[in-house]
Order: sequence, then C-alpha cells, then structure tokens
Amino acid sequence: MSNIQGVRGTRDILFPDIKLWQAVENIAREILECANYKEIRTPIFEQSNLFTRSLGQITDIVQKEMYTFQDKSKREITLRPEGTAGVVRSFIEHKLYTKPSPQRFWYYGPMFRYERPQAGRQRQFHQLGLECIGSADARLDAEIISLAMEILQELKIHDLTLYINSLGDNKARKNYRQALYTYLYPYRYQLDIESQKRLENNPLRLLDSKDSQVKSLLAQAPSILDFLDQNSKTHFDLVCTYLDSLSIKYIVDPKLVRGLDYYNNTTFEIKSSNLGAQDTICGGGRYDNLVESLGGPPVPAIGWAIGMERLLLSVSESLIPDQGSLDCYLICLGDQAKLYSLKLLKELRKQKLKVDIDVGEGSLQKKIKKANQLNSISCIIIGDEEIQKQSVILKYLFLRMQESIAIEEIAQIAQKIKSQKLQIRA
Repeated sequence: MSNIQGVRGTRDILFPDIKLWQAVENIAREILECANYKEIRTPIFEQSNLFTRSLGQITDIVQKEMYTFQDKSKREITLRPEGTAGVVRSFIEHKLYTKPSPQRFWYYGPMFRYERPQAGRQRQFHQLGLECIGSADARLDAEIISLAMEILQELKIHDLTLYINSLGDNKARKNYRQALYTYLYPYRYQLDIESQKRLENNPLRLLDSKDSQVKSLLAQAPSILDFLDQNSKTHFDLVCTYLDSLSIKYIVDPKLVRGLDYYNNTTFEIKSSNLGAQDTICGGGRYDNLVESLGGPPVPAIGWAIGMERLLLSVSESLIPDQGSLDCYLICLGDQAKLYSLKLLKELRKQKLKVDIDVGEGSLQKKIKKANQLNSISCIIIGDEEIQKQSVILKYLFLRMQESIAIEEIAQIAQKIKSQKLQIRA
C-alpha cells in the first residue's frame, strides 16, 4: 500500500520553519494593533456568488482558479481565494457601518487558488491583510502604504520599490478600457490566444502581462492618467503629497492595475528585487464601490494583502527570536520516581521553565546523553533513593557539575537553572 501524501500545491509547515512564520506574524500584529487595526477572522469558505460579484466574472481567479463545490444542501460554496470580500461581507452582515468610521481590520489565514505551484506560490497559501472601511480621505491611502512598508522594513527587507497608480472612477475606467481596446485592436493578431481573449473581455488585464510582445505593443498605449476626472486627479495628487511627507519613495506606473475588478482610484504594489519574475510582495488599493455592490451602504474603503509564502522567501532566519536551549530534562529512575515526576514537571513549568521529561528506557548514561542531544542546560535526576531523601539531583550539563537540592525547593531549583542559563548566554 502506497503512502498518502499531501495534495499538490499544499505544504506542511514544520519546526523550525514555524518559528519564522510566528516571528513574522508577531511583528505584523504589533505594528497593526498599534495603528488601531482590530483582528478579524472570517470563514475559509463562503457562498460562491460573494466572489463572483466582488472579483468580477471575467477575472482569472473566477474563471480559472477558484475551488468551488456543492455542499450537501446543493449550495454553491467556494474556498476563499482572497480576504477582502469576506471582510466586506462581515462588515455588511453585522452592520459595522453603524459604528464610528473608519473601521480598521486586519486578518491572517489560508487562501485557495488553483494555480501552478512554484516557489512562493501554493494552491493553499496564506495572506496577511488589512482593510480600512468608511472613509475616502487620501491620508488613509498613505497610512496603509506606510504600514505595509513599516512591516516589511521591520522584517529587514530593504530591496523594496513602491509603485502607485490611479484607476480613477468607474467612468474613467470604462473610457480608458475602450481607448485601450481601440489602440490594441489593429495589433490583435500579434497577440497570443490568451491575450486576444483578454483584449475582448477586459483589456486592462493586458497591462500586467509578462509577455514581451504585449509589453512592446503597450509602450505607446494611452495612459489611464489622461482619463482621470478632477476628483480622481486631486485624490491621487494628495496621496503622492502625503507619501512625500512620510519620506516614502515611489514610482508612478500608469500601467499598474490589480487583477480584481473592484479596485478604483489608488492602486499600488510593493516589489522586492530578489524575488525574480514573481516580485510583488504586497498589493492593494481603493475599492470605494464594493460595499455598496454587495448590498451595503455607499461606503469607501481601501486595503492591501501580503502573500506570506512569497514574503518568507525574503525574510532572514535571523528574525527568529532566540528560543534558547531546553532549560531542564527530567530523568526518572524507578516506579516511585515516575509516580512523582508529573507533579514535579508541572511545578517546574509553572516557574516558566522549558522542561521535557524522559519517557524512554535505558541506563542513566543513555538518558543524560539524550539530554545533551536536546541541548538542555540542566537535567534533574530523581530515583527511588531521592524520593526517600526528599531530594533531587540537579546536574548542570554545560559545567559538568551537580548538587542535591530538597524536592520542595522548587523555586530555588528554578532560580539556579535560570542563573545558569544567563551565564551561558553571557
């Protein structure tokens, strides 16, 4: 019988890798909570029409990548491919728009897209994201970009470039889409089949094409910045002014579009130069019409998401906090010692010590060898003789010294181990 393996496009996160994930999560949590963002946890599956209505019927995600199925009640259910739609659905369902605005949320969790697995991209992947719902103030655009940059810089990722653009309002996008179609139509047969489909269905999607032929054709294409109305221009100018005030460098890229239909006005991406072709580490923008389109009031909003798998390709293991050695390894010899061992183990852990207990067979020398293999600072040896004397042997493995201490002196034992730990680190 063959072994059962994980599904392609998924991966197990094992120790010590999990420590790096936790370090990143903790840094992000601290920064976002200081900015008054509240954590939100939404279900990993939703009604399918939440995503088809929000993301757009002709996006790659909806057409090719969503994990959609019928449940036992014949309802169309989809594993979430991104985080924003679920947050907005929750915002509407719980009438959070009745609370003081703006409402600030951050989230972290698994997402699902049927894509070709590669470095930094899995079919089950993880996103860290934030959403700020309830204000069109351009300062919020600058704030969330600043928070993303702060998180990435705190993670010691320095080879970053911020690209920003404005997609304008719905009218500007519609007019620009037509202008782009008119420009590219005479060259349609120079495009590959996939690009020809995009030209017919959503020409804006061609702007982020990696195909060299498409890029060449777009070199002289009209710019969306020429189609913005005055309100959108003013908003975008303010965003740039606020970024300047924060000393955040950026490049205005008129060809920058996001892959989801709900974006308008500000869009942005933060790229890392050491990630190769898939170099976007964070992306986001405004979606001022999404809340209303999903049945809520006309409430503006903005947000971003960071792909964790791709992020971790750029994060150094030096971020992992010093976990230290195992503080103590508890060795029990004899039935009476085993009977007492769990109580002793519990008391030592109450003293905030990292303690493991030996449950194997073998000689004392073999057990001490195991303690050394676990890089333990000390071990406590307790046998039936020690039970009779109401004492334990505390052995300092680094100093190759030991002493006998009364069993009831738990606090003293803990203090001696902690002192030894400080000496070793010094």
